[in-house]
Formats: sequence, C-alpha cells, structure tokens
Amino acid sequence: MVMEAPERNLAMDLCRITEAAALASARWLGRGNKEAGDQAAVDAMRLSFNSLNIKGKIVIGEGEKDKAPMLFNGETVGSGQGPEVDVAVDPVEGTNLLAFGRPNAISVVGVAPAGAMFDPGPSFYMQKLVVPVMAKDVVDLDAPTEINLRYVAKALGKDLDDLVVFVLDRPRHKDLIEEIRKVGARIQLHSDGDVNRSLMAVDPCSPVDVMMGTGGTPEGVISACAIRGIGGRMLCRLNPQLEKEKKAMEEAGMDTSVILTERDLVKNNNVFFAATGITGGEFMPGVKFTGAGAETRSLVIRGKTGTVRTIEARHQWKKLMRISAVKYD
Repeated sequence: MVMEAPERNLAMDLCRITEAAALASARWLGRGNKEAGDQAAVDAMRLSFNSLNIKGKIVIGEGEKDKAPMLFNGETVGSGQGPEVDVAVDPVEGTNLLAFGRPNAISVVGVAPAGAMFDPGPSFYMQKLVVPVMAKDVVDLDAPTEINLRYVAKALGKDLDDLVVFVLDRPRHKDLIEEIRKVGARIQLHSDGDVNRSLMAVDPCSPVDVMMGTGGTPEGVISACAIRGIGGRMLCRLNPQLEKEKKAMEEAGMDTSVILTERDLVKNNNVFFAATGITGGEFMPGVKFTGAGAETRSLVIRGKTGTVRTIEARHQWKKLMRISAVKYD
C-alpha cells in the first residue's frame, strides 16, 4: 500500500461558502419571500466562490442561464487556478421552508473531479431509495416496499415498527405511503428537504432510517456527493412526471429503465461536500443571530478518506464586516 501525505481538504473551503449563503439567506426566515431568500444565498455563494482556487463548472445549479443570472448550469466558478472540477450547488435547499419559517432548510455544495458528476440534462425527477451502509446490500429498487423494509429492518437490527421512513408529501406518493403504513413502519412526511433527508437516511445517528419516493434529479446528484463520503446506498431511476419532461428525455437519449447508484451519479470518490443549516431542525441547527454576530453549524465531508466533520462557528460582525464583501448584518 502506498501511503500519502495529507492533502488540502477542499471541503473546508466549501464550508465557508455554505456558511456565507446560510448567513445571508437566514435574514429572510419566515418573511414569505422565497425568491429574495434564495437570491441572497446565491449572491453570497457566488461571491465566495471567487476566492476558491479551482476551475469549476456548475453541473447542478440554479437552472438555465436565461432564468438564473448566477450559478446557472454550465457557469464557471472559482479563481481559474487549480484543479478542474464539477460543482453542484443548492444555495437554499428548501426555499419554501425558509420563506415560511419551517425547519430543515440547508445550504449545500458538492465538488468532484471534472467529468465525474451525472448531468441531469432535461430530467427533473427520479425515483430514489436511500439506506445506511449497514443495509446497502439488501435493497432492490424493483422489490416490493414490504420486502425492502423487512430487509432493512433486519440489517439494522430493528423491528419493522422501529423504522422511520422519509417520504416527500406529494400526491404521487399516496400508494407508497399506504404500503409503508400497511407494513407497520413509521413515516416522516415533509413538503421539502430531499437532500436533507437523504443525509439523514445514511447518518446512523439520525432518526430517519430510509428515504423512499420520487424527488428531484439534481438533488439526487447533490446527495450522492455526500453519500460517497459517508457511506450508504442510493438506488435511483429517472422518473419523468410530465409529458414534456418525458419527451425531452427521449430526444436526449436518456434511458428511464436503468437503475443507477450513488457511484453512477458521482463516479469518483475524491469528492467534497459541505452543508450549513439555515432554519434549523432535527438534523442540523440553523443560523442563530446574536446581535454582535451569528452562530452556524455545518457538516463537512471528504469522500477519499470518509472523514465527516461537524463545524460550529461563531461569526463576529465587528471584525467580519471590515473585510467581507457580503453584508451579513
């Protein structure tokens, strides 16, 4: 085995970027304006990327250039010096959660070597099944819900009625919810939080054991960045919800029958991931303003080593605002 000297952990730099987005957007907590909250995060995140020594290309961003003036798909970020990388961002995952003052909104960034990230193209939705590392070899996306949950429960050493399954609260999941209840497992239903709940499903310390259902394809790629580092398994399949989406995917030659894993969504384990809580919740505390500054909590992951860090930071306006181009206070 060839031993390597410690390398720079890019995820630590990414943490500064998600902190900036969280601090800026948290001012919009509960103010009913999701566009303003998201824009504040985008502005802070884009500005923070300028000091990062990478040649980055946004693969998962805010959308197409004509609808997203910054952090759009295909945009270049970073100083232009350093490694060429793919970048996935969600400045505010859960804009509605932020706008209405609900828990579990987070800011996330993932980075992987250039060409490693799956490009969703015209695909907006995918079917997903996410489980922790102990159950990664016992699940099958095509298996009945009952079978998957029974195998997961056995792998985790739990009874079925111990399991907590996260499902997005959408009409499309009506049958899935009934199947889960019939088995006897418990359910967390939330309106948003695709990435947040994927992280919880692979975290052995969280109350969520499984994530099931159809959610965003971009969010799936972002989640895969973290799962490559934490461990666990994501099984997914492109699952268009509208005829327009389906037609666009067919024209792009995208196969909706293939089952993908986190390794297909991010093909290199030299991945970096950072997330910072915005509104707080059971997984990650949100931004706490103290008058003289603020406190944040972040999750930082390096895929190559599997190192997962939790970073608590105290930000002091008096010092920070002397040098920061982002106006947090």
